[in-house]
Amino acid sequence: MSRVLRARALRAAAFAAAALAAAACQPSKLAPAPRSAMEDTAQIRRDITYLASDALEGRAPGTPGNDTAAAYIARLYAALKLDYVKTPESVRAACPAEFTEGFACAPRYMQRFFAKSVAAAHAGLPSSLATQNVVAIIPGADKRLKDQYVVVGAHYDHLGRSTFNAQDPEAGNAIRHGADDNASGSAAVMELARIFAGRPVGRTIVLVNFSGEELGVLGSEYFVQHAPVPVDSMMVMVNLDMVGRLRDDKLIVQGSGTATELKPILDSLNASVGHFTMSLIPDGYGPSDHASFYAAGVPVVFYFTDVHEDYHRATDVAEKINIPGEARVIDFAAAVVRELGDRPSRLTFVKQPPPKKMGPGGGGAWFGSVPDMGAVDVTGVRLSGVSPGSPAEKAGVQKGDIIVEFGGDPVKDIYDYTNALQKHKPGDTVQVVVMRDGQRVTLTAVLGRRGS
Repeated sequence: MSRVLRARALRAAAFAAAALAAAACQPSKLAPAPRSAMEDTAQIRRDITYLASDALEGRAPGTPGNDTAAAYIARLYAALKLDYVKTPESVRAACPAEFTEGFACAPRYMQRFFAKSVAAAHAGLPSSLATQNVVAIIPGADKRLKDQYVVVGAHYDHLGRSTFNAQDPEAGNAIRHGADDNASGSAAVMELARIFAGRPVGRTIVLVNFSGEELGVLGSEYFVQHAPVPVDSMMVMVNLDMVGRLRDDKLIVQGSGTATELKPILDSLNASVGHFTMSLIPDGYGPSDHASFYAAGVPVVFYFTDVHEDYHRATDVAEKINIPGEARVIDFAAAVVRELGDRPSRLTFVKQPPPKKMGPGGGGAWFGSVPDMGAVDVTGVRLSGVSPGSPAEKAGVQKGDIIVEFGGDPVKDIYDYTNALQKHKPGDTVQVVVMRDGQRVTLTAVLGRRGS
């Protein structure tokens, strides 16, 4: 190489090095710093407050409040310029013939369906309710992974003014606001949309807000059966249901055993990001929308901050939501979604044995205990509380008690407990044995009638 050429090469190398150094000092436009939900607590509060407001009347499927909630969520996705599923329903001016009755023409993020519940019909509700899932897509940033999918979902419906499945039917047509169940999960998915719209992951994220969950996970079943992306290309489904009442840093995460890699990932990210007292439940079953995906062979992760005394009552209101706690759950969920969305290989699905079946149901007997659903390390049913004025409270049952026997039947888990309760009818007198501070305590309760 000539001296001149060598000098030119040295100058070019110096220029390139300076350019690289300058670029290193600038924030990357391709990979901005991850957004934290803790920076957005005011917006999370606004979302929950609106979804749980009197104006939406509890968001029951087939009601104007349910449709308004769906439109509210869809407006955010439109504002974020998220993709939507290209179907005849979303691109044609006229509604498809099968969806004309009971529907306005579908906005582009809506997946319309009719919620049909035999149990609801027996309770006097319409046998078919026009409703919708809300679906948006954040395309993957890695061309090798973008045809695989991470589904992130939560149901947005609740009980409305109906006493069907309500824990307070004596309240009549009062609004069951559903702030925790599940405006909290809906707001979490909306915040995750904001987080990942600004910084996508390698795989494509499918955001779904389900309707019809309270009637029997009908929206998620419909979504899986009419999936806009191949079900066998779904890497994982992440579900958020009742994540607004974090207490004592306790977080329940279900589905840790539905893929061989999930437990180590959850443990590692909890140590570095979550810092929760985390209860891991291996199976992917349960009464929420993740179960529809697990039944189809998709690994699942389900976040839940446990039941409480306001569950399915008119008292589940926005003022009782722990907003900073919810933001922490969202940040932990975001870390898990990012890890799963970017990992080079797919998860290894594991089929867990199904839980024990519960009995066919009894005569509407009510005890009023609030089980601790995260207590997987005890024999019996640990209680996180008792309902005020309930037979349990009158019998002297306390928070922290572990029910080990009910009406003469041994209780090893929630299924034994439910089956034992269903053997009885209102007015029955039963002996209840609990473990309290390491001692067996026998209590006597007169069962009430559910809703009385």
